[in-house]
Amino acid sequence: MCRNIPIFDGHNDALLRLFQLADPIAAFRHRGDDGHLDIVRAKAGGFAGGIFACFVPSAGEEDAGVVLTDGGYTMAMPEPLSLMNARAHTDAMIACADRIVTELFDQVRLCRSVSEIRRCMDDGVLAMTLHLEGAEAIGEDLDGFEHYYSLGVRSIGPVWSRRNCFGTGVPFRYPGGPAIGPGLTEAGLALVRACDERGIMLDLSHLNAAGFWDVARTSRAPLVATHSNAHAVCPVPRNLTDDQLRVIRDSGGLVGVSLSVCDLRPDGHNDPLTPLDVVIRHMDHLLSILGPDGVAIGSDFDGAVMPAAIGDAGGLKRLVAAMDEHGYDENLVAKLCHVNWLALLERCWH
Repeated sequence: MCRNIPIFDGHNDALLRLFQLADPIAAFRHRGDDGHLDIVRAKAGGFAGGIFACFVPSAGEEDAGVVLTDGGYTMAMPEPLSLMNARAHTDAMIACADRIVTELFDQVRLCRSVSEIRRCMDDGVLAMTLHLEGAEAIGEDLDGFEHYYSLGVRSIGPVWSRRNCFGTGVPFRYPGGPAIGPGLTEAGLALVRACDERGIMLDLSHLNAAGFWDVARTSRAPLVATHSNAHAVCPVPRNLTDDQLRVIRDSGGLVGVSLSVCDLRPDGHNDPLTPLDVVIRHMDHLLSILGPDGVAIGSDFDGAVMPAAIGDAGGLKRLVAAMDEHGYDENLVAKLCHVNWLALLERCWH
């Protein structure tokens, strides 16, 4: 059964795809053949809104090759970004978001509060919240922090999978754990405190173990990983160990289950022929530690390979059906789909 249940999604990279197009408005308004997310597919799948990332790729990232190892793979860590490059691309993506919500005002709204998200859900309008995936555009002295807050950014990941002036990310590798590299810099610790003070959600996805523990010791806010999975099921550095999950639980935090197949599969393969029971296996493990209030969805649409059984945002009802078939009751499915995200954001934003 594919019930009509709204889904609030913790992470997607649609803005990165859209701002590079000649007509991002048309691409987001109509069902497209590329990417994972547009208004038509969102409505078809029950995608009511989500956290839209502003992510700036490293130069030459597309040319970074996968090196096969005994039983797995590794990739070189991408090069750091310059402040100028990070700001130019981030500002362009936010301008793209502004164009979308201006020209499609009856279908998409930019939200800065949970009450605005709830109003969108009531009105059948897609709710868009802005996120910085990697905080390079802010700058080491945090001089861009208030600027991006004023533009509507309400979620920040200090790092992506590369080092910057705030800390160190985890590499793309299988198998492997997150314990690589040093913790947060002084600028990184200052960013954590600034986010706490401003009521901006900190995203720990992509952060290495030392940085994770620095945030856990410094922040007073719930710990959140918007698009990560269980390391016990798929041992890649992007996924969270049970020790990390217990600290997230104790903080009143949350993990959004990523649908990226290389972060789902126990063998680490980037294979779209990944059954949905693998997603459920991660959910089961996360629920066993975090409890029913600490797990949600963080798809990574437009940023990763999706299971073919979902395909794109239009296929999210098949994920809901898989939860039903697994025996999750109606209350738990609602929590996983949107209730937990909205409750978490109310605890983080102020």
